Amino acid sequence: MSFQLTTEKDVERLRQAALLLEAENKRLVARVVELTRKLMSARGQDAEELQLRLQELERQLAQRTGELFGRSSEKRPRGEQDEGKQAGPAEPARGHGPRTQPTLPLLEEVHTLEEPDKQCPECGGALTEMKGCYEEAEEVDVVERRFVLRRHKRQKYRCGCGGCVETALGPPKLQPGGRYSVDFAVEVAVAKYLDHMPLERQVRTMQREGLAVDSQTLWDQIDALARLLSPAHEALHQALLTREILGGDETRWPLLGSKSQTRWYAWALCAPDAVVYRIQEGRDVEAARNMLKDFRGVLMTDGLSTYESVAGKSAGISLVNCWMHARRKFVECAEAFPQANEALDMIAELYAVEREYKQGPENLARLLELRQQKSRPIIERLHQWACEQRVLPQSALGQAIKYMSNRWTGLTRFLTDPRVPLDNGATERAMRGLAVGRKNHYGSRSRRGTEVAALYYSLMETAKLCGVDPKRYLREAALAALRGEALPLPNQLAQPAEG
Repeated sequence: MSFQLTTEKDVERLRQAALLLEAENKRLVARVVELTRKLMSARGQDAEELQLRLQELERQLAQRTGELFGRSSEKRPRGEQDEGKQAGPAEPARGHGPRTQPTLPLLEEVHTLEEPDKQCPECGGALTEMKGCYEEAEEVDVVERRFVLRRHKRQKYRCGCGGCVETALGPPKLQPGGRYSVDFAVEVAVAKYLDHMPLERQVRTMQREGLAVDSQTLWDQIDALARLLSPAHEALHQALLTREILGGDETRWPLLGSKSQTRWYAWALCAPDAVVYRIQEGRDVEAARNMLKDFRGVLMTDGLSTYESVAGKSAGISLVNCWMHARRKFVECAEAFPQANEALDMIAELYAVEREYKQGPENLARLLELRQQKSRPIIERLHQWACEQRVLPQSALGQAIKYMSNRWTGLTRFLTDPRVPLDNGATERAMRGLAVGRKNHYGSRSRRGTEVAALYYSLMETAKLCGVDPKRYLREAALAALRGEALPLPNQLAQPAEG
């Protein structure tokens, strides 16, 4: 029987095949290195350059082997410093006790003895209640979600003169003549864009709970709700563009069935308490302009040339760069180039200074002074280290140093501007929910789907950043829209009511 790797399902046979492939790969790696050594020696190339080229070749082959058979991680080997943390004695393992649940509603249930048990087993006398004395225990329980068919009966009134008939008002409708409530649409939107449940999966769940519905009906509800909430999405975008400093990032977003050869991307602009997304075709300058519009301020990015093009044509945008991305380049080559750990240790010291600041009161003047006193000497040492390295420019370490050097001005802006964070981690964290959703429902089926997805991710992720329940926000914003009122933004719900 022939063996087909692409169709084989037997785990043991696949394991044996992987072992054979790995052994063959190692043999070929050794052969390529040896042949390269002989070729370069025959050409009479410099011994030091020969060694550097062989090291880079071995690293590239080892990296490819790792991609095939290893794990992907940005973490440094165990025992090394990581962003300024010193290795210490291992703490004993601790279990976790019951967690307090301050947000759960408390339902008290009193248990009493049945009549036959209200008798003393010693003397046969009747047992009497000990007022206020209980043995208490708590348990977390679940109240099953229920779908109900709510029939609204609007009472009619008339005058005895026959000239007037009035009808009581009913609840606000998501759509004129629609059969599904605002709360139902909010439930579906939260399940898809916050809990990452595709509509088809929701259909199956609802069928188990007694509701017969199809995915098109669910889409119609969240689409109608999105049209109500569209002004809030636009207002959130405009509000972010007035900030002094933002983080920018982008990630691919599949548009299923699209005939265009251009990839679609989800673009993000992020502040500490808000994030807005736009899903657009491509990562070109036009897409960046649509996202940034008339923004005037400091923009932190990963170094994508598109941002540089936009900033170069706009005097109002100042680009800064992210140390997390610079660090990532050194992590990737640290195994093949141990000297990269020196750069990683110095970057770790920069993060240690930032943590020292967070232990005290928040004050930009204090942060600036701390960075000038402690971070600047670290930056100077790192710059000197980079200049002293003798590596091939095309090697992994050479590329890491080049990445850092090309963005040195943007990477060191934090020394003179205390508003600038050390990295763009907040924006990358804001992209996680969107990335998980992409993995679960594979992107969008239509251009309208991209607009709806961007709207819900923007509003719900911003609500999370503001400490507001996303479901509560969507409901209150939708009801405000149905009443003809201005739609609140999530941070406005987070503020305590006046009066």
